[in-house]
Amino acid sequence: MSLHLKKTQMICLWFMGVLAFLPAACSDAHRPESTSISIVATTGMVADIARQVAGDRAEVTGLMGSGVDPHLYKPTRTDVQRIMDADIIFYNGLLLEGKMVDTFVRAATSGKPVHAVTELLDDSYLLEPEEFEGHQDPHVWMDPAAWSKAIEVVRDRLVELDPSGQPEYHANAEAYAARVNQLDAYCQRVLSSVPEKQRVLVTAHDAFNYFGRRFGYEVVGIQGISTESEAGVRDIERLVDLLVERNINAVFVESTVSQRNIQALIMGAKARGHTVVIGGELFSDAMGASQTYEGTYIGMIDHNATTVARALGGQTPPRGMNGELKE
Repeated sequence: MSLHLKKTQMICLWFMGVLAFLPAACSDAHRPESTSISIVATTGMVADIARQVAGDRAEVTGLMGSGVDPHLYKPTRTDVQRIMDADIIFYNGLLLEGKMVDTFVRAATSGKPVHAVTELLDDSYLLEPEEFEGHQDPHVWMDPAAWSKAIEVVRDRLVELDPSGQPEYHANAEAYAARVNQLDAYCQRVLSSVPEKQRVLVTAHDAFNYFGRRFGYEVVGIQGISTESEAGVRDIERLVDLLVERNINAVFVESTVSQRNIQALIMGAKARGHTVVIGGELFSDAMGASQTYEGTYIGMIDHNATTVARALGGQTPPRGMNGELKE
């Protein structure tokens, strides 16, 4: 790891420590009951939880749309203003939104409640790749069971802000958690139908490690857990060796990452006489298009599990768990 990267991580981690302290220290005020709550959320996955739990009691603004890479995202002036005008801010945390940390600190310092939805996850659960010493893998939404903890965070923080809404927040959270549990069971079923030797998921970057651990898949990413890192020739050659040796015939592109490295991998395998195809496009750091089934958290994970299982030889329904996936 470079000295620059270590320094950057140390600074970000210091900011996050400050951020964790500030909301409680700065504001205990409740939102007036007569007005709708204004919520700002960073990623689509976080915004989806906020909408499901808040229901009609809030207006939710998501900052990052379909195809946006949160690792690289820098807040615009409009984003900063929305954050400063919001009643409460939710973000993923674990440095996923690394270029937004100073904005979060500014909001918290002004008295805004700013909360990471991953705050209930124990360090013992979180993965810490060797190449990112001190930097935990932020892609926890890939494990539906873990993401249920994020639902609890949003529920509890909204109750703190708006106590009169407690019955609604609890009912909404319970209903949404039940649907996420159904999603988890579906993923277990279709992904376990893939022959064991084929349970290798090769993707553009390491966004699927929690997915792999939850559902029993070996996960190989060309890039690291952040898309800021670059894959080199040796990385491609190493993965070509893996594809050939393990007779892996399908790899997957991601909606928020360039296909360049995946195409290089396919061409490298072809030069070795081994045919590899793209098994499909997966949603990693962002959901699908707004106003579509894939543009929800459940639709996103349904799509991923169904696409992976089908490409690797498993048994899946034609249009996924709810019959709503695109053909």
